[in-house]
Amino acid sequence: MIIQKVGAKKIKDSRGDFTIEISVQTDFGKFSSSAPNGKSKGKYEAKSYKNNLEGDIEKIKELSEYFSTDVLEKFDDLRRIEDVVKGHVGANTLFALESCALKAMAKEQKKEIWEIINPNSKKIPRLVGNCIGGGLHSTTDGTKPDFQEFLLIPPVGAKAGFELNKKIKKELEFLIKKKDKKFSSKKNDEDAWITSLGDKEVLEILSSFKIDFGIDIASSSFHKRKKYYYSNPKLERTADEQLFYLLNLLRNFNIRYIEDPFEEEDFKAFASLLEKFPDRLIVGDDLTVTNSKRLQKAIDMKSINALIVKPNQCGSLMEVKRVVELAKANKIKMIFSHRSGETSENILADLAVGFEADFIKCGITGPEREAKIKRLIEIEKNIKD
Repeated sequence: MIIQKVGAKKIKDSRGDFTIEISVQTDFGKFSSSAPNGKSKGKYEAKSYKNNLEGDIEKIKELSEYFSTDVLEKFDDLRRIEDVVKGHVGANTLFALESCALKAMAKEQKKEIWEIINPNSKKIPRLVGNCIGGGLHSTTDGTKPDFQEFLLIPPVGAKAGFELNKKIKKELEFLIKKKDKKFSSKKNDEDAWITSLGDKEVLEILSSFKIDFGIDIASSSFHKRKKYYYSNPKLERTADEQLFYLLNLLRNFNIRYIEDPFEEEDFKAFASLLEKFPDRLIVGDDLTVTNSKRLQKAIDMKSINALIVKPNQCGSLMEVKRVVELAKANKIKMIFSHRSGETSENILADLAVGFEADFIKCGITGPEREAKIKRLIEIEKNIKD
């Protein structure tokens, strides 16, 4: 497959913010892909664009003619694309471009996209769905949970898990309404319920369901000057107090999954939590930012036993491969994840299956989230058949 022409334009994501869509013309047709936008970003993740979105669009058009001599046949051939554009554009642009190339390769070879990565993969990742939101993802005039996401993790396959998550999310609307007099059935950036309840009150509700659940604390978003500043209720916690608080939450609520429990520099605190609860998923996101060097540090310090993989955090799918290989070699569980500002692009499902992810985190409802889940259900059916 040879790339004959590359184009780029602005489109809107699920929040109404602009993001990039790349189109590629090959000898087998025209293919397009788009990149999501994150709101809660790790300090160490790659910049979405070199300078700005418009600059990346112009740069891609300038570089279009440089692809015409490269034949792309397998996943590792993506490095030829990176040789041309890396350093000239940002992570969103590179991710969308490489996604287009994978779609074109799959079409030419009459394969599924995930088969270009690993034709022998048979693993369908478990769903992780955001049902109740707080933190930076939820805009409200009043109070809200300090933790960013409350997550449902069904034990069953993609299709059954999707139905179960939707059912529980609907039941949660009724249960929240009973406890939260201000609740108006509004939803946040990720289509999760917005409530004025505090973190513990939400956890009490979730505890009534017989399903694994987790939390994304996104601690860096409310950490400054060596303290964690909570708003609901208002209080400050030092790093030691944060550890003590979370240890109690894990004991009292049987939380199976806890993401970014400490700010993005505190590898040591992550390690302390993992040492106390090795049977829970202690997950790095802002800590590791889909970066093999950050992941290696987390491994060396025994900080995590699971990590978030967001392809547009680094942009490079070759770097995603390095992160995946490092995680597998060290028995670190992988959660391939969407962003808060999403598009209808569904390639995340193929990447999760191709790289044999343990989980895929892409919400529960909303057209942009459901596009990924429905693609995963389609892959699940094809693999079983």
